[in-house]
Amino acid sequence: MPMDSVARFLAALNPEDRQTVDSAPRDEQERLAAAWESELEADTELDTLDELSPAAAEAEAARRVLDRRDS
Repeated sequence: MPMDSVARFLAALNPEDRQTVDSAPRDEQERLAAAWESELEADTELDTLDELSPAAAEAEAARRVLDRRDS
């Protein structure tokens, strides 16, 4: 069974950020996961990175989403 977008987003985060996001309300988790998926779809640099390392592209997109949230 495929993981939902929140679970995939959490898996892409580093352990510290994963714990922080995991303790957030579900609607915030879903909002961040949707932003993460949009980042993955929209950024052409991540497309190139995804060809080399899908996990690295997902981690980079997750970092960008959290950086925007913290700004």
